Amino acid sequence: MNALLVICGLSIVSLLAEIANFKKWLTAIVILGLAAAAALLVQDWNTSVSYFSDMLVFDNFALAFTGLLAFISILWFWMASDYFQAQPHHRTDRTSLIIFSIVGAVLMASYNNMAMLFLGIEILSLSLYVLAGSNKDSLFSIEAAFKYFLMGSFATGFLLMGIALLYGATGSFDIREIAAFTTSHADTLPSFFYAGVLMLLVGLAFKISAVPFHFWAPDVYGGAPTTVTAFMSTVVKIGALAAFYRMFAIGLPSTHSTWSTILMVITVLTLVLPNITAVYQSHVKRILAYSSVGHVGYILLAFTADPTGASGVVYYYLASYAVASIAAFSVLHLVEGNSESITIEYFNGLFKRNPLLAVGLTIALLSLAGIPPFPGFFGKYMVFALAIAQGYTPLVIVAVVTSLIGVYYYFRIIIAMYFQEPQQATPLPVSGAQRALAFVLIILSFALGIFPDAVLSLIQ
Repeated sequence: MNALLVICGLSIVSLLAEIANFKKWLTAIVILGLAAAAALLVQDWNTSVSYFSDMLVFDNFALAFTGLLAFISILWFWMASDYFQAQPHHRTDRTSLIIFSIVGAVLMASYNNMAMLFLGIEILSLSLYVLAGSNKDSLFSIEAAFKYFLMGSFATGFLLMGIALLYGATGSFDIREIAAFTTSHADTLPSFFYAGVLMLLVGLAFKISAVPFHFWAPDVYGGAPTTVTAFMSTVVKIGALAAFYRMFAIGLPSTHSTWSTILMVITVLTLVLPNITAVYQSHVKRILAYSSVGHVGYILLAFTADPTGASGVVYYYLASYAVASIAAFSVLHLVEGNSESITIEYFNGLFKRNPLLAVGLTIALLSLAGIPPFPGFFGKYMVFALAIAQGYTPLVIVAVVTSLIGVYYYFRIIIAMYFQEPQQATPLPVSGAQRALAFVLIILSFALGIFPDAVLSLIQ
């Protein structure tokens, strides 16, 4: 809870920076504050303390995901420093919106009451609607914000209706009380309860951008500023998947027969459709957008196979995916410059222009593709092993085939970097901070691949 209070305090400090005139130090203050919040999580480990009449519960699951959110947010602020410097008069506004989004993600990872889930989603979403349209000079950015707002509002309607139906059937918003009630009254639950479960599934599937509720993702990811896209692809996705897992693994495990078949269909569609569609894309942001949707399919595969026992696998997969995504988007951001639509040709000869960026992006793409010895390989291996152990071999075969399809579109970018002549012969300059970030991300990629047990032990 102390970590949440610190992060909330950072958002207030960000707003006060405009008055107190310490804007130039704001990013450093935020990074230090997030590091302090992550350190404070240690004192709550193994306590499972609840707050606000059990509306929030900081069990090890919530603490581990909050720590991951804080860590990835630190890497994001490091990557996105020029996003705040580009328009200094909006620096405090953008910083506070990002931190409010992090607060929403933490609430989504630690809620024990469905009202708190709704508050977390809205705190996160309302901030993102503004951030997606923060590039006012770009029609694509404004279009992204408008689409995200309309689709997000539509999905929230499903979510609220589902929450209302569950409350009507069980008399509680508390997911643990709902779990106990559904177990003891399995034969007497009204039919509208199951309709509420399916509406919750639809609402949360939109938030994690699972097929067929993913149509907003390519356009929003493609139109939003690249740094905001990186935030949505990592921090926001971690919070949304934590909320999804918490609802169905803790609150509704006894209704597994109601949503398991539908979730299996969603999983197959999320594995197949985005990976095939990404093959035909030439814009790199859209490739990474479809890649992000496709990776949700692998996480859903683990959840489908073992809804209550997949938390460690999901956590490791998200950690490895987030590090690789931050690395990929940081290079994309540096290469694109002022361009709005960056194609694969922009990466032609990148190794000759800046070897460090090319190597960093190569490692990130190999990890996303699931190539050993990088963490993406071990994440997929754990997912496949778990699914096979639970008898889901046909789904694993589908996942392996789609993973091979993914290798193709990732390698299109890698081939362009090393085997194509650059469009510009001049070197690509980067700041010392960006070079340091590239080194850190490369080291993290190897560390996650070599020591997966260190991450798994945090949540198992």
